[in-house]
Amino acid sequence: MPELQGLNTNRRSAFSFIGGNMVAILIVVFMMIMFIPLGKAVIDVAMVLNISAAVLILLKVVNTKRAADFSTFPQVVLFFTLFGLSINISSTVNILRNPVTGSGTSLQFPGQSEMVQTFANIVAGDSVIIGFIVFIILILVQMLVITKGADRVSEVTARFTLDSMNTKMFAIQQQQNSGAITEEEAQAKVAGLQQEIDFYSAMDGSSKFVSGNVKFGIFVTVVNLIGGMVTGMIMGSLNFMDALNSYAKLTIGDGLMSQFPALMVSYATGLLITKSTSEDFIDTQLKKQFASDGNIYMITGTVLVIMGIFFHNGSSVYLVPIGLLLIYVGYRINQSVRETKIKEAAAAAESKTSAQKSSAPADISPAVLPDPLSLELGYALIPLVDKDKGAELLERVTKIRREQAVDLGLVVPPIHIVDQMALAPEEYCFKIEDVPVGGSKLKLGYYMCLNSGSVMPGNELKGEATVDPAFGMKAIWIPESKRLEAEKAGYAVIDPPTIIATHLTEIIRRNAKDILSRQGVKNIIEEVKKTSPAVVEEVMGGNNPFTYGEIEAVLKNLLKELVSIRNMVKILETLSDFGKYTKDPWVLTEKVREALGSQICMQYVDENSTLHVLQLSSELAERIYEHRGQSEGREPMVAFDPNEGRQFISAVSSQVAQVRERNYQPIIICPSQVRALVKSATSREMPGLVVLSIDEVVAAGPNVKVEVLGEIV
Repeated sequence: MPELQGLNTNRRSAFSFIGGNMVAILIVVFMMIMFIPLGKAVIDVAMVLNISAAVLILLKVVNTKRAADFSTFPQVVLFFTLFGLSINISSTVNILRNPVTGSGTSLQFPGQSEMVQTFANIVAGDSVIIGFIVFIILILVQMLVITKGADRVSEVTARFTLDSMNTKMFAIQQQQNSGAITEEEAQAKVAGLQQEIDFYSAMDGSSKFVSGNVKFGIFVTVVNLIGGMVTGMIMGSLNFMDALNSYAKLTIGDGLMSQFPALMVSYATGLLITKSTSEDFIDTQLKKQFASDGNIYMITGTVLVIMGIFFHNGSSVYLVPIGLLLIYVGYRINQSVRETKIKEAAAAAESKTSAQKSSAPADISPAVLPDPLSLELGYALIPLVDKDKGAELLERVTKIRREQAVDLGLVVPPIHIVDQMALAPEEYCFKIEDVPVGGSKLKLGYYMCLNSGSVMPGNELKGEATVDPAFGMKAIWIPESKRLEAEKAGYAVIDPPTIIATHLTEIIRRNAKDILSRQGVKNIIEEVKKTSPAVVEEVMGGNNPFTYGEIEAVLKNLLKELVSIRNMVKILETLSDFGKYTKDPWVLTEKVREALGSQICMQYVDENSTLHVLQLSSELAERIYEHRGQSEGREPMVAFDPNEGRQFISAVSSQVAQVRERNYQPIIICPSQVRALVKSATSREMPGLVVLSIDEVVAAGPNVKVEVLGEIV
């Protein structure tokens, strides 16, 4: 028994190996067939398989909706061509190795393929001349009509497909940015477009193999005829006429056996690459297009009937009945079309009546929701999103969404770009849930120039004064003709698409907490669940489960201070650890910040991994802590009296100004108990001020060094 089990295991392993490498094995076998003589039985089986494969390929093409759906067709053509060439060579060798014997009507064909003899007898019969005429016609049809036409169509289709690639890509990007399709749907469309391009590019090359196969068949036919006659007269002792008759028939049979399957594959090639992009099968398309108007059948039938009446010979027996049949078919088609239109009109009337009776109009949704994000453009700015003119802004918007997903861990919803006639021609407006949050005016044909300190005195340019909408810096507008001059002078020169893109980036960052929705939180949790199910289960289903709203509150607090929420696993782990003690979102936010201390600190270090900070004195920290608000669940507030509040802001502003003079970013470091209080107290006057806790810096470890630039007292 163990021996039998071992034998069965070896057999399964062998079958598994063969099944996994079937294509490679068959290619090697086909290569070997070209050199190894085969018996007529093997050749006959191979010829039957060749015909079967051709029929299968043709039927597969007929039942394929779109050409690119049969993506392996170019490889199948090469594989089939190699198989056909191997059989053709083997059959030629077999004809030459087995000479015909006998003479006259008693010719014998020992060792010759039965399939070759059968096809030769069907086409040629007793007349070799007729057989050769039919064979030549078949070759010409395949070479001059089908193969040449398919080759040309394949070449043109490949060229036009490549030429239209950019336009189609821009259209997909515009659909994604406008919110018509999701990012996943856009990726699927891009993948389908790439598959279509790859398919037609490969077809342009593989069609050359089809035409080459036809030319090779002609060459083999000549070899069969001449070589066979020489072999028959020398080895078979045939006279010239017997050699001509016998080997001509074998040549015809062998040629038909090789060219008939090739003809079907050539036709399949032409049929596939001429398919449209419709989602219907070809028979369905033909039914729709030829059954939409019966008049063409009635006119055609009438012409045939008239011809039958005026022709005074036996052709009237065929013309008149077929003409009457076509007239009847046309009448039935027109009758069916009329019935369909009546039904459609009745259905439309019923739908309209139902809509009028309904309390809510049929064309208006019961809930008209605002766009999460939208960019409205004046009509003069429409060329910035016109795919025919480059659509540069569309690419930048897509890039912004990807950058924010990486920087903040926030998946920004699709930005709906619309034209707004209420805006000035060169004005744009960015809205969150239909509420304006930013906008500005541009000057098309002009560039915005910023002097970031690189312009030497005396090199300043004159231009229309303006303000950078993203950062509020003073700037000027210059015409395009002065762009090179401005760059040489040291100005930062910004074109209109970059102005809008930069402004959008800053608006998204400043409003990240408002962009995050509860549905977005649910989507994030579901994505984390795929890789860390235990963490999600502990947070959402433990003894103290969190709701999506409670998690959303913590994430909004982090985004408010531009803390990335990309490391959701660590955030959820921290919520799970401290959720058993409190659900206060502000307390939990501080705990999460401590867990993300290294990530937060690395945002603000210099090239030497050093944080340059202002330290809060211990006395001031104690005073702030004593004046803290006591409302749980609300944002921490400092209850200073007006005089103390002014003194605190003045002390902070003085130190911050000194830090900025030294070209450092102002950062305050303080105990974790008062970090949120300090941030809250300074957020109105200094919204961009960074406030870190000592615990966050400690969590960063030795990788971050601290340099104290001053102390706030």
